This record gives sequence, C-alpha cells and structure tokens, in this order.
Amino acid sequence: MTSKILVIGATGYIGKVFVEGSVKSGHATFALVRESSLTDPVKAELVQSFKDLGVTILYGSLNEKESLVKAIKQVDVVISSLGRTQILDQVNIIDAIKEAGNVKRFLPSEFGNDVDRTVAIEPALSEFIMKAQIRRAIEAAEIPYTYVVTGCFAGFFIPSLGQCHLRLRTPPTDKVFIYDSGDAKAIINTEEDIVAYTMKAVDDPRTLNKILYVHPPKNIVSQNDMVSLWEGKIGKTLEKTYVSEEELLKSIQEAQHPMDFVMGLIHAVLVQGDLTSFTIDPSVGVEASELYPDVKYTSVDEFLNQFV
Repeated sequence: MTSKILVIGATGYIGKVFVEGSVKSGHATFALVRESSLTDPVKAELVQSFKDLGVTILYGSLNEKESLVKAIKQVDVVISSLGRTQILDQVNIIDAIKEAGNVKRFLPSEFGNDVDRTVAIEPALSEFIMKAQIRRAIEAAEIPYTYVVTGCFAGFFIPSLGQCHLRLRTPPTDKVFIYDSGDAKAIINTEEDIVAYTMKAVDDPRTLNKILYVHPPKNIVSQNDMVSLWEGKIGKTLEKTYVSEEELLKSIQEAQHPMDFVMGLIHAVLVQGDLTSFTIDPSVGVEASELYPDVKYTSVDEFLNQFV
C-alpha cells in the first residue's frame, strides 16, 4: 500500500511539483489550501488543475489547529513545502501531527542545504538556523521524519549559470560573473527529480529518521563546469569577470532584502562550497541516487540543452 500524502504549501514554487509528483507516483494525494487564496486567479486555476488530477483539496490554515488536525488525520505522510517566511510556522504542523497521532512520516520544508552542516554566513544563516530549530522540534516531539537535502533548484541556478540575483530565464551568450575562483562544487537538481526521489523515500524504511541527500554524481558541478558546458553548446567563449569573495561580501552587505539572501546563497554555495564541504555520515544520512538507481535523473548538461 502506498501512503496517502498531504502537501502543505501546495500552491508554492516547489509545492505544486510535489502535488503533481505525488499523483504521478500513485499516491492518494491531498493538498491543504487556504480558502482565501482562491481569490488569486492564478492560484485558483492551479487548485482546479489539482482537482483535475484527482487531488483532494482540504481547506484550512496553519493558524487553525482544528482544520490542520482534521486534514492530517486523513493521511499517512505530511510534506511541508512552505516558503522562507513561514519556516517557523511549521511548529503548528508539528503540534497538529502530535495531536493527530497517525502520521508515519513528516518531511519538513528543507530542499536545499544541510542546515546542521552549513558554513553559510548571514543573512542565509538565519534561515538555516530556523530550519535546524524545526528539526530539533520534530525530534523532541518524537515524530518520524525524513529531511530531504537537495542542493540547488535547477530552474533557479542553471539559467543564470549561478548568477541567481540576475534572475535570468536563459543562460547568457556574451558575459558571465564568476564568483571567487569558480571552482567550488555545488549540487544542482531539477525540481521534478527532487520530487521523484522524495516520493521513493516516503515509504522506504531506509530513509526513516534519516537525511536523504540528493547528490547524483553528474549534478555535482562548479560554476566553471556549468559555464564550460554552456560554452560547448553554443560554440562560443563567454567574457568572464571574476568577483572576489571580498567584493561579493560587500555586495551582500549593501543589497536590499531579499536580494541580500540570494547573494548570500551564492556565497555559501559557489564560494564556500556549502553543499559539498562534508561527506555523508551513514549513521544519519543516505544518498538518493544510490538508493534509487532506477530514477533517471536529468544532468546539468542535459538541462542546458533546452536553451540551445
């Protein structure tokens, strides 16, 4: 029997991919939606698309404990994909799971860096500390969990060749900023592959009370690797401007929120090598592509083909 899955934060960037991926993998899928959000025509259309897929829409809110407990009692697994501003609100989910008493697995909103092993600085560090606080609250409540550590979202990192603050939709064909030496190794996965690996893990006893690291070997790349792959595809060498760590740190201090966070992420991932600064401790973590070799993941190289 596959678990029944509830996605909280279902209309968000990664949340909608979780809803679709849960359905695709054969799970009875539920989405918690605030009724007030349906006044937004884009979200209303998205919720209708969920219904068309056979998703059960449950109306409720993180601040309405009764509706939250009622929703949770209908499922086996809860996946939170709440955004940055709501990380600490997950204590309400933890309380509701504890009261409901039926949840086999909780996957809090992670899907990025390993917040217990990070070397990031502010302002990114504050968010990672909040995620770590949620981990400790889950463990204190003795709720079964899996923490999914995925590295960067391909849709965010690859079109900009790591220059995330520029919010490019397609990679540049003229020039690129390289941070520090450009050699720090990052980990970059497509949103769909992150969800595919997560869906494999939700019922797997090997991932119970563990960290699932999504570290497929072809997606461990530096900024220089990304740029070189892109140059090979377009048959052209980009003009490179090297940004020192000191210059980047100054830019972070001068940037407005949320751009300071995005640039802080660049510093953590592409300068400090935050995603690859450690080896996986088998007592606490497992690697997804080793556990699930049947998942045919999209490599960074393959992802770039769509822009040629």
